[in-house]
Amino acid sequence: MISVLIADDEQPAIDELAFLLGQDPRIGVIHQASSGAEAIRLLTREPVDAAFLDIHMPGLTGFDLARALARFEHRPVLVFVTADEEGALEAFDLAAVDYLLKPVRTERLHRSVGRIVEALKAASASQTTHGTSAEPEMIAVTLGGTTRMIRRDDVRYVQAQGDYARLHTEEASYLVRVPLSDLERQWADAGFVRVHRSYLVSLAHLSRIRLGSDHPSVTVGQAELPVSRRLLPALRDRLDQTVIRPRP
Repeated sequence: MISVLIADDEQPAIDELAFLLGQDPRIGVIHQASSGAEAIRLLTREPVDAAFLDIHMPGLTGFDLARALARFEHRPVLVFVTADEEGALEAFDLAAVDYLLKPVRTERLHRSVGRIVEALKAASASQTTHGTSAEPEMIAVTLGGTTRMIRRDDVRYVQAQGDYARLHTEEASYLVRVPLSDLERQWADAGFVRVHRSYLVSLAHLSRIRLGSDHPSVTVGQAELPVSRRLLPALRDRLDQTVIRPRP
């Protein structure tokens, strides 16, 4: 089943396309966004297999959004949906698999989904042959009302703030609408480990570790963070896996 995102600033257009996609047995979850910025925020939390992007959205256009998604580790297959034909060349320059004209016809959309399936198969085969991509994971954050992209490997630690999480980098901190527990699960393979109910740290950014004292802690940059007794064994295990040992 293919998970998709529909991004369009007109709700009737979203509803119509969602209805048509819902009739295709190959389509699973359908996410919706009414702007490019909302689409980026959603895709930061919920990666999808394919994105149907309207071109003429205010703020971030469909083309702007496509360029931003190119920096994501999990880049969805792109299909542009528009009322005119003028952007077709630029759409395919952005590696879109299809360019649909409104109003979208059922049989034409069926062929578009087929192209998505083929693109996903090709990407899977390429990943199996050449390994995973070296492109860094990009995260959409908002600061001062402006949405920007930061690299996940620049995040030193994450602090819980209710249903939100604050990402701390060397330069600044950013509040994202994702619970710390979700990031703990999603970022485990990227070297992030939970050390406290309020903190998730990047092992790559640890500069000091004090686990044998009465008050165990780790230091990340200028911040010394507590390590809870409950999570101490799991942290020791993760650290033990990173130790380079000489061959016997």
